[in-house]
Amino acid sequence: MPSTVLITGASSGIGKATAHHFASQGWNVVATMRSPDDAADLASDHVLVNRLDLLDSESIDASVAAAIDRFGSIDVLVNNAGYGAYGPLEATPMEVLRRQFDVNFFGLVELTKAVLPGMRTHRKGTIVNVSSVGGRFAFPFGTLYHGSKWAVEGLSEALHFEMRLFGGRVKIVEPGGVKTDFGSRSFVFTNDDSLGEYQPLVQAFVEAMSTMDTSSYQQPEEVAEIIWQAATDGSDQLRYVSGEGAKATLGRRYSLEQDEAFVAGMRATYGL
Repeated sequence: MPSTVLITGASSGIGKATAHHFASQGWNVVATMRSPDDAADLASDHVLVNRLDLLDSESIDASVAAAIDRFGSIDVLVNNAGYGAYGPLEATPMEVLRRQFDVNFFGLVELTKAVLPGMRTHRKGTIVNVSSVGGRFAFPFGTLYHGSKWAVEGLSEALHFEMRLFGGRVKIVEPGGVKTDFGSRSFVFTNDDSLGEYQPLVQAFVEAMSTMDTSSYQQPEEVAEIIWQAATDGSDQLRYVSGEGAKATLGRRYSLEQDEAFVAGMRATYGL
């Protein structure tokens, strides 16, 4: 009997590529997203396209129930959905901050809790949390995004000890730059022009984003391969870095003995 994976954020980018990859390997796939019409082309006998909004508890429970009703169990959960909220913390309303954590962290937690009972009952299962290299270092104005991803990293590392008690596993996938629409539909920037001290860096940040060279970024399919590896290799490896640029940046970050050295380099880069 084929194994079953539930994937969030499967309407485009990494999530859709991951759905295609698992389906090509003969798995049952539950491809979830806020608007199922966005990926109706995914649907088949072995692919259930279903609505799941991480801000809607009822849709989380309903999607898990639909997956189990259709395929019997959920063997792998890929927590992929998320977005980036950036901007000076002082300029960011609390509702923007709360939404960032509600989607990137609390929604992930709620869905994970919804699938854990089944995994515990079957005494197996794997949770793959798609974090980011931004879950291990931070850029200016990323207080919300990086904070949410660091929270995912901490939760994942702790949960992997718990799931070992019944034969389950937790994996963290940390992509670097990916050729997706993250910079448009998945990116929010908040600013307040009256906060003059921040504006020179705001301008530099916006210009850097608009002129960023993405030619060396990896394709979503490359991240999907790493997610597949994490979900199926049967190892106890916790973290999987995706992308040569990501590996190089993390290597520089952790080759430095003190945080001060890395922070000094970041300040020099951004003229701080």
